[in-house]
Amino acid sequence: MKEHQFSRRKFLTSMASLSAASVLLPFHTLAASDMHKVKITDVKTMVLQGPTTPYMRGRTHILVKVETDAGIYGIAEAYGSPGLGIVEAIHGVKAILIGKDPLQIDRLYTGYRYTDDSAHAQQRAMSGIEMALWDLAGKILKVPTHTLLGGKFRDKVRMYDHHTPRDYSDKISCRDWAAAAKEQPNGITIHKLGVPIIGEKDDFGFDPSNRVLSSKAMRKLIEGYENIRDAIGWDHDLLIGCHWQFDLRTSIELARNLEQIKPLWLEDPMPVPYSESWRRLVDASPVPICTGENWSRRSDSLPFIKNAATDIIHPDLRNSGGFLENKRMADLADLYSLPVANHNTGGIVNGIASVNWAASIRDYLFCETVFFDGGWMDDVVVHDKPLCENGYVAVSEKPGLGIELDPDVVKPNLVEGEKWWG
Repeated sequence: MKEHQFSRRKFLTSMASLSAASVLLPFHTLAASDMHKVKITDVKTMVLQGPTTPYMRGRTHILVKVETDAGIYGIAEAYGSPGLGIVEAIHGVKAILIGKDPLQIDRLYTGYRYTDDSAHAQQRAMSGIEMALWDLAGKILKVPTHTLLGGKFRDKVRMYDHHTPRDYSDKISCRDWAAAAKEQPNGITIHKLGVPIIGEKDDFGFDPSNRVLSSKAMRKLIEGYENIRDAIGWDHDLLIGCHWQFDLRTSIELARNLEQIKPLWLEDPMPVPYSESWRRLVDASPVPICTGENWSRRSDSLPFIKNAATDIIHPDLRNSGGFLENKRMADLADLYSLPVANHNTGGIVNGIASVNWAASIRDYLFCETVFFDGGWMDDVVVHDKPLCENGYVAVSEKPGLGIELDPDVVKPNLVEGEKWWG
């Protein structure tokens, strides 16, 4: 009997070791092959001119390409406008990256201290390069990037958009918007609402130079949100997105007034940096509080997470380090039972990258998009069916991020003076 038990334990131990080793098998295989000798030969950019819609206001989208001597390359998207100096920062680190092993992603991102606090543009630049390296690694190993990040928890990722009424105060405008929202071909059913311009100081006691709303301005704002909820019903979800506009007391009052329309979250009502006021807001708010799009690294998220000063973390991959740094941030949030969503006002390349990353995050909610709507931006990447269906984007099973650019769409939409990969 003892001999049998010993044999069984030995068998289980061997199987566990085999299972652990199998996770690293692609890397061991790579180490024993000529592909291990792949080196970075160039880092290129090209800048895409986005649509001139009212929300996007003609933003640009910076595409990044990391090339190797094996002819394999990775592509991703860095932060576009507002993005002063990001293209220059990408080209500024290129000389240091050339000749390096592209699979040493963490070392390339952190080991040479490109991402310290001295230059925000450099952090955004390295975030784009980091994601391109993950695309490249997946192509070298012939697996999807989400496999390298630990595997996927879901086959599709839910999206939310910025489809909003023209006039929150006009019930007819809200009803027209609701009808259009329900007919969108992409099927998205989560809509982020901004804080519209309420009026001038003389009309509502609203002074745009401070962070306080008068009672009259607050009532006007809430009436607009109530119009929207009445028009859209309860089959669609709402988010309220601010841009760091309010002080603590106004944020608490806003949160309490929003309870009746039940938004999934109230986003960024107060200035970006952590303070005790964020914890006070979460404690007082009847609706979930969300923040994180302007964090640069996981250390920015730490005080919010450990002090229960947010209910949902909401990083942007292009701002806060790309895939690995944000996965570490999500793992930290998971220790405190906090879910994750993604801010994403990038182009279709970053949208697909965010979906690939989101697949690898256990407690994940949904991803922002201003595209995936069937417009020309969707056609920047080659696809044979709509990218977003029934409000979800399918997770690619192709190597890397599964992205192939269509030059016939990209070239006519480049910023003036830009050329196809320079």
